[in-house]
Amino acid sequence: MRQKRPELEELIAVARGERAADTVLRGGEVFDVVTGARIAGDVAIYRGVIAGIGEVYEAEEIVEVAGLTLVPGFIDTHLHVESSLVTPFEFDRCVAPRGVTTAICDPHEIANVVGVAGIRYFLEASERVLMDLRVNLSSCVPSTEMETAGARIEADDLALLMSHPQVSGLAEVMNYPGVIHRDAGIMAKLKLFEGRHIDGHAPLLSGMDLNAYASAGIRTEHEATSAEEAREKLQKGLRVLIREGSVSKDLEALAEMLDDFTSPYMCLCTDDRNPLDIAEQGHLDYMIRRLIERGCSARAVYRAASLSAAEAFGLKDRGQIAPGKRADIVAVKNLEVCDVQAVWAGGVKLTGAAFAARQVIEPVGRGSVKAPKVTAEAFRTGGNRSETDVIGIVEGKIITEHLHEDIPIVDGDKRPDVARDLVKIAVIERHGKNGNIATGFVRGFGLKRGAIASTVCHDHHNIAVVGADYDDMALAANRLGEIEGGFVVVEDGRVLAELALPLAGLMSLESYEEVREQLIPLRAAAASLEVSLHEPFLQLAFLALPVIPNLKITDRGLVDVMKFEIIG
Repeated sequence: MRQKRPELEELIAVARGERAADTVLRGGEVFDVVTGARIAGDVAIYRGVIAGIGEVYEAEEIVEVAGLTLVPGFIDTHLHVESSLVTPFEFDRCVAPRGVTTAICDPHEIANVVGVAGIRYFLEASERVLMDLRVNLSSCVPSTEMETAGARIEADDLALLMSHPQVSGLAEVMNYPGVIHRDAGIMAKLKLFEGRHIDGHAPLLSGMDLNAYASAGIRTEHEATSAEEAREKLQKGLRVLIREGSVSKDLEALAEMLDDFTSPYMCLCTDDRNPLDIAEQGHLDYMIRRLIERGCSARAVYRAASLSAAEAFGLKDRGQIAPGKRADIVAVKNLEVCDVQAVWAGGVKLTGAAFAARQVIEPVGRGSVKAPKVTAEAFRTGGNRSETDVIGIVEGKIITEHLHEDIPIVDGDKRPDVARDLVKIAVIERHGKNGNIATGFVRGFGLKRGAIASTVCHDHHNIAVVGADYDDMALAANRLGEIEGGFVVVEDGRVLAELALPLAGLMSLESYEEVREQLIPLRAAAASLEVSLHEPFLQLAFLALPVIPNLKITDRGLVDVMKFEIIG
């Protein structure tokens, strides 16, 4: 359980040196993200709150941090814990020691599978993890009417949850056409959260449509993929969240926008990174390193990672190492390298013992894969013309191209053509609703044989499978039902590698270390099929998200996102 904030009189007494602190960090320097100054002196912590800095204090515990620089705890302003492939408790243990002391999550992945029960699971977990896990209530379950999800959440459902102390506001409003054209359901949710934080999601939106979107009270945006797009969104009052995830990589494009003038209105987010990428590269610490390497000032970067994020989401009690603020503190040896040595979250030093002392709750969402058994015949694609709409992958982006290719019809079927990097993609409804199966073509995997399949399939989380061989595609899809969801790689009628994700078909029940180790052979198995993508599984997942331009596929067919309609 979290510490209760100290009585005001007690905190003031500690700040004045009249009463001993609980903990004093001594010998280091505080890096002030407002002025850029380095402040010598003690940092006194009392009942999870910073009582004073820059002076000499007494305490029950003195912690030597000589030679270290103390910076505010990092705030990941937008992520889906489920996409880290582990539970909130393992996510906490994975990223908090890297300096992430606050994470603002949208549990719409699990909500699309099991509904309100999934959000309640996250709210209960947020009360028990060591980081401060804030929950934005999911605004779009499902994201559109062009897919079959496992649940539907309306404004009345959100009203029952919004008083929970860990709720920050309304999560990413992905149905931007619904905002612009004043869909009744979207309007009800926006009105419910009027005056509170509302998170945005409006890729490529500009001009009057962007004006309309921002006028609805939406205040943050993580979908800017170019400096030009970010500039317009900043000018129209949106705070831009620079994103660098396992699939969506926008840091390089947006780095030029981050400076001492813009940093109060820019933040950092991952949206999302898996345990293998976190182990190999890092989390927000990786973003901080890369931005500084790209020439951004340390003050601008650390401010975006802490104080700017706190201000953007109304968290007035954190973001700076200063009296009265929550004691979220990261100790680094080198400011530019962001080599984290120790972390305090709410005054608690993050150690193995501290993580072990948490109360872990039972997960929800077991047995959620209820897809029909499929055969090779399910993946045939008919038609009466050879001209074919093709999804074009842009690596490092979740935006896709809408391509057109001539694919001949042979015996009533359009077959994969690996020589032209045209392989079959299918989405199979797996919530037990209707058994829909839609097929199409995708370019960009580089896959030459076999198949890969996943139940991580944004945001409806049906089964997505891509392959060059129909029998292998059927085996991969059916295997997901047997392991309660996850990732599968198949070649020549045998499973090469798999990762079971039995919690709603999204998360493992294993430790993040075990998930990380299982991802290594999974990635290698995909590469053995000559898949060229660094992160093929999550890239596949985003091909089914019909709110990201340009061409996507759901269980109901191909979706032209720019027209916001099903085209085949």
